[in-house]
Amino acid sequence: MATTPTRDGPPPEVSEDQLAAMHDDPRFVDLKRRLFRFIVPATIAFLAWYLLYVFLSAYARDFMGTVLFGNINVALLLGLGQFLSTFGIAWGYSRYAARNYDPKAIELHDAIHYGEDR
Repeated sequence: MATTPTRDGPPPEVSEDQLAAMHDDPRFVDLKRRLFRFIVPATIAFLAWYLLYVFLSAYARDFMGTVLFGNINVALLLGLGQFLSTFGIAWGYSRYAARNYDPKAIELHDAIHYGEDR
């Protein structure tokens, strides 16, 4: 498991001008783009999946009550699928952030706080 590098002591003070300049920095814009590249599609997909489950539970009771085997019906499997998809998205985000977001965020943080470009 990768760890985030740390520095001893608190970071130096950053002025309001430096923070304002950061928002126009192409590296910061790229960082925001990387974050939204995962979050927006994942959120839309999960909400669509969740609303489909709610819609089916409300309006397709016969379908949801279809017994697949033993006491297991479609509603139960789709409900468990909600939990699995939640954990899957969390795991996927963790991997995505570690590979595509965190290294660039650390680089930008160090450049702003410590004046370093790696």
